[in-house]
Amino acid sequence: MDKKSTPQVIGIASGKGGVGKTTITVNLAVALAKQGQRVLLLDADLGLANAQLALGCQAPFNLGHVLRGEKTLQDIIVRTDSGVGLVPGASGVRELAALDDRQVAAIVHAFDDLTEPVDYLLVDVAAGLSPSVLQIMAACQRRFVVLCDQPASIADAYGLIKVMSTEDSLDEIYVLPNMVQSQAHGQQLFHRLNEVSQRFLQVTLRYIGTIESDELIVDAQKKYQSVLEWAPGSSGSRDFRRLAQAVVDLPPIGQASGRIQFFMNRLLHAL
Repeated sequence: MDKKSTPQVIGIASGKGGVGKTTITVNLAVALAKQGQRVLLLDADLGLANAQLALGCQAPFNLGHVLRGEKTLQDIIVRTDSGVGLVPGASGVRELAALDDRQVAAIVHAFDDLTEPVDYLLVDVAAGLSPSVLQIMAACQRRFVVLCDQPASIADAYGLIKVMSTEDSLDEIYVLPNMVQSQAHGQQLFHRLNEVSQRFLQVTLRYIGTIESDELIVDAQKKYQSVLEWAPGSSGSRDFRRLAQAVVDLPPIGQASGRIQFFMNRLLHAL
């Protein structure tokens, strides 16, 4: 199977807010685009969408317009200066804060109508364990769980992993430590969480990379830019380039799972 023929879809989530999930998603998207990959970023943190701020762009339309039938998905995509195509959510819109199963399915199915070539779709999912979060994560091929080395973050990440793996039978779960002191520290955090998951859930997690603490990542956010554009020589940029390469090196997943999935038509045609 041609890897380029079927988009690779990655859902990026966290058990709790404030762990840098959107920052991870935006910077990973930019890093992939700088490697020549064709990237779409779906801001599915519905109701509190802020990826457009992090990318320094304005979005005149959003998923609310798609759900109301006023716009197509293609109509609302914003082309950013960084080369990432953004599918914007809407911030502070009550109707998008708690989608039902039918609305989530409508968003996922809307991607079947896109004809443009896409190598990676990154889905920035809301924090927590809401039904819409779990339904969106099930529609992805891989799942990245972002956490930092704080008891609440670790406990909530474990809770998310437990629900995804045991109740929804989802696999391809990767751990992505953020804002830690060193690469070794991030790997230790992964190993601790993996040991607990293996012991109590009989689930083996995967490690995808670590993002170290770097004030320049925060500075870039204040400038509405990715750190790769604001400070390309920083340790943060180095970590995101390394993470992007790790993503590119993952073997492609091109089979339909039987669930509702993004780009289902392309998956079926790849069989």
